[in-house]
Amino acid sequence: MTIAARYIRNIEALSERECAILSDRTVAVIGCGGLGGYVIETLARVGVGAGAGRLIVVDGDVFDESNLNRQLLSTEALVGTSKAQAAQTRVKAINSEVHVTAVETYLDEGNAMSIVGDCDCVVDALDNVSARLVLAHACSNAGIPLIYGAIAGWYGQVSVVCPGDLSYAVLYGAKDDPTEHGVERKLGNLPFTAAATAAIQTSQCVHVLLGHEDALLRNCILAIDLMSASAETIELA
Repeated sequence: MTIAARYIRNIEALSERECAILSDRTVAVIGCGGLGGYVIETLARVGVGAGAGRLIVVDGDVFDESNLNRQLLSTEALVGTSKAQAAQTRVKAINSEVHVTAVETYLDEGNAMSIVGDCDCVVDALDNVSARLVLAHACSNAGIPLIYGAIAGWYGQVSVVCPGDLSYAVLYGAKDDPTEHGVERKLGNLPFTAAATAAIQTSQCVHVLLGHEDALLRNCILAIDLMSASAETIELA
């Protein structure tokens, strides 16, 4: 293939063959807020869904003023409007070749399988535990790798859950009694934490799509500490 000019700077980090693979893959990003906005932006720029694949952006929420500090897709003019629609518009402005579908709904047990069922990878950019557990269960049943990410204050976490791996229950406890929100309610959410964590989520998604098994954060969590400019890999048991 002849590599398009827009992807020239991906070479040599990615081969032309790998760029073609990414264009034919389908990824769903569940949540178009702090993490999701940055993930969607970078997936579109690297060309995921620009060939036979798709980029599916899912969120039932609208922007409010509290989103403006960290959510890439939010602007003052978009307060009160759909996050999923903003994501779709942004993707088309970045890379018109990407086949992007906006799903303006909250993920739940009734729609999870229909949203993720045809995906090659799913990115968890949610902000509540119950929806995360529903998503993890759907991906497990469908045999789809899931890229987990969460932020609170100066701290972020990223992990990859592939079929057969340790489940989200290790992180959040039993589905019947999860803690609905994490420590972000106490520590806040900073824009650079969202950007840094989402960048690692996106890179892990690309590794999944390209079959880079040795690079995946499986059965462990990468704990990112931007206060001390450090990171630690914690094995899950």
